[in-house]
Amino acid sequence: MDIPVYLIAGFLDSGKTGFINGILRDGFAEEDRTLLICCEEGELEYDPRVLGNVFTYTVDEQSQLTPELFKKLEKQYRPKQVIIEYNGMWMIEPLYRDGLPANWILYQIMCLVDARSFEMYVKNMGQLMMEKISNADMLIFNHCNEELRAQLRSRNLRMVNRRADIYLENEDGTSEEYVTPEMSPFDLSDGHLDVPDDDYGVWYVDMMDNPDRYDGVTVRYKAVMCHSKKFKGVHCPGRFAMVCCENDMQFLALVAKGEGLERFKNRQWVEITATVKKEPNDAYQGEGPVLYVTAIAPCEKPKEEVVSF
Repeated sequence: MDIPVYLIAGFLDSGKTGFINGILRDGFAEEDRTLLICCEEGELEYDPRVLGNVFTYTVDEQSQLTPELFKKLEKQYRPKQVIIEYNGMWMIEPLYRDGLPANWILYQIMCLVDARSFEMYVKNMGQLMMEKISNADMLIFNHCNEELRAQLRSRNLRMVNRRADIYLENEDGTSEEYVTPEMSPFDLSDGHLDVPDDDYGVWYVDMMDNPDRYDGVTVRYKAVMCHSKKFKGVHCPGRFAMVCCENDMQFLALVAKGEGLERFKNRQWVEITATVKKEPNDAYQGEGPVLYVTAIAPCEKPKEEVVSF
């Protein structure tokens, strides 16, 4: 049986224990037996009122986190899910590379950061801090004020991690999303973008949501050729994406124009260089990014053919 693992990362006093107490109070472990593995001891303790269906185990050294230990705990506690409150001084990669048993699936990495000490940690322990930020699926910066929000956004952390959901928790208890409409997940300052294979989905969503941002930009990317049956003469190369599961596959297509596109067969992998123009097109049922192709050639398919989010 697969066991989902939720990894809560962050340095000491970043709010990990309070966050875990909060999700447990909200009923996270109300129905399923939950194993909580604690890798450091902070000032805040776990609320005993929310531990009825939660079994805790403490680990003192990173070397203890082995598949053998986890299988022993699985047999002892029979958990349906696992939360790991991870030590901020430990790198995450050894855990997800070699540390987990095959049936322990790292479902989500959540990283909490005290915004007041973020710059200090980046300056003094940059590798440890940025490793957590780059691996996180969710980033939460707490204790934010107006100055710290501006400081964090000026770094444009979307350039470090394009897939993470990032939230700013303010001192007054309110919360807001890190990304503002003018922030791009890519550096477009020189008018050119080589789209990384792994980031096609991020690029596609950002370009469809913000076509003005890409108007006039030259892009190069890999895609599967597609000739539309619905719109005669329209070429729409793209990539298949698994939005939530294997049964929910979508084709993320972009309208492309240029000479010689018809020479390539459907489902043939091609590398395209094109200039983006925002303009009306029937395939978009309105305005959207149309790619004017200046170069196209067959290419090797990416390591991961299917885009995931």
